[in-house]
Amino acid sequence: MSDSEHYDPLGPGRRKDEDPQEKRMPRGVIIRLFAYLVAGHIIAAFLYLLFVVAGSK
Repeated sequence: MSDSEHYDPLGPGRRKDEDPQEKRMPRGVIIRLFAYLVAGHIIAAFLYLLFVVAGSK
């Protein structure tokens, strides 16, 4: 019998032939996520500034 017949995905531990790098997100995804978060906060701050300036008159 092969190992795939006895493999339990909900079982404890991980398989010996599993690469630990597979669980990490690719670097490009992390950089893109960080850039989107920074850009989103900059746009939100600009909109907040517009409302503050418009409301002060």
